[in-house]
Amino acid sequence: MSDKNGFHLIPALAAIDPAQWNAIAGAQACLSHAFLNTLESTGCVGGKTGWTPQHATLWREGELVAAMPLYLKIHSYGEYVFDWAWADAYARNGLDYYPKWLSALPFCPIPGARLLGRSADDRKALLTAVLALAAESGLSSFHLLFPTEEEGIWLREAGMMLRNGVQFHWHNAGYADFDAFLAHLNHDKRKKIRQERRRAGDHGLSLRWLDGHTACAADWAFFYRCYATTYALHRSTPYLTPDFFTTLARDMPDGVRLLLAERDGEALAGAFYLCDGEALYGRYWGATEPLPFLHFELCYYQAIDYCIRHGLSRFEGGAQGEHKLSRGLEPVVTRSAHWIADPRFRDAVDRFLEQESTGIQFYLDELSERSPFRNA
Repeated sequence: MSDKNGFHLIPALAAIDPAQWNAIAGAQACLSHAFLNTLESTGCVGGKTGWTPQHATLWREGELVAAMPLYLKIHSYGEYVFDWAWADAYARNGLDYYPKWLSALPFCPIPGARLLGRSADDRKALLTAVLALAAESGLSSFHLLFPTEEEGIWLREAGMMLRNGVQFHWHNAGYADFDAFLAHLNHDKRKKIRQERRRAGDHGLSLRWLDGHTACAADWAFFYRCYATTYALHRSTPYLTPDFFTTLARDMPDGVRLLLAERDGEALAGAFYLCDGEALYGRYWGATEPLPFLHFELCYYQAIDYCIRHGLSRFEGGAQGEHKLSRGLEPVVTRSAHWIADPRFRDAVDRFLEQESTGIQFYLDELSERSPFRNA
């Protein structure tokens, strides 16, 4: 890329030097070159998946100064911000909603930077170039999912419509241990969690935390079986391939965590997380036996305990899941930004988002009244 200058679309992350990408991506694990490139190299995106990489980049004298993970999408699966109704409205009017432009982390509803760059000016220049591309392409729309609050301001100023959502995150208030965390909950929630943990402990399982250095091929093969089983139970197809987990563990060993539950040395359940110096991110889980309360133990309580023991500031539990509130996770506002080419549909979507925003605020007010914490 030594001859590059200006704005370019890059159809494969492998064509970008990892050091240059990581220099502007920051420390968040899911934004790293290794994570996004593994999705491409193991066939999770690209090919016939409906995700066609077209990463937006801005270069100056051969140096990458700004970038955005960008895809052409022919469906809306794996996004966690739902626009199926918009697509249906297009179809009912004889118009094509797909393909559309999408800036997102595939299969990862993790909020964070999407406009990566050396400076605010470089990041804003990249956004301007992408919006011009979307307008000139003749496609229906451009969507940017789960940006930061600062980016949300820029996106609105650039003419995009903002949409709010809700996730549930656990925040570390400097707890000394799990019991100290429980002490901040009200009596009913504290009692419920202790009961659930006791019921999970009655299964007599031992737990092992692994990372990319310590997990072996057999561990990853077992976890993929769990992961695929979870999708099968929901009559769905897994997004990720078996090679994804082993390749990511090899290329990003410090950024993955695998929690295995075993009986007499034989694994029967597992949970997969991403991890960086700031947070633990819950992603996938599965079990070969339907053991009551094991899901809560592996996917919430062990994750919270891990964050406390390792000094991480938060645990992000993924998309949706109001039941997470009673486990000590708190509602957090998420954002997405949308540009619609057709002015008629743009007006309709804008009205819809205004009404939806009012509903989201009522929902947040309701959740605040149901806080599990004593000092709420």
